[in-house]
Amino acid sequence: MSFSIDAKIERWGNGLGLRVSGPLRDVPQFIENSPVTVEVFEDGFTVKKATASIKNLQYTEDQLIAGLNPNTAHCELLALPIQGEFSE
Repeated sequence: MSFSIDAKIERWGNGLGLRVSGPLRDVPQFIENSPVTVEVFEDGFTVKKATASIKNLQYTEDQLIAGLNPNTAHCELLALPIQGEFSE
């Protein structure tokens, strides 16, 4: 099933948002907190249900940071903040 709906990108807080309601929500059966994959192109983007659950990641956080230290983390490669980057 495929169809087109004209919609409008609107300001949402400090960003922009596209309201997902009606058929945009119902046909793919999106519910609040649905995991999605967003594919971005020069002229737009597509939003699809995520095929893999975000909660079923290959590694746990503990496994990822096991054995991490200042030498293996390469903390010297971190960018330094520039003036005005943080509000005071």
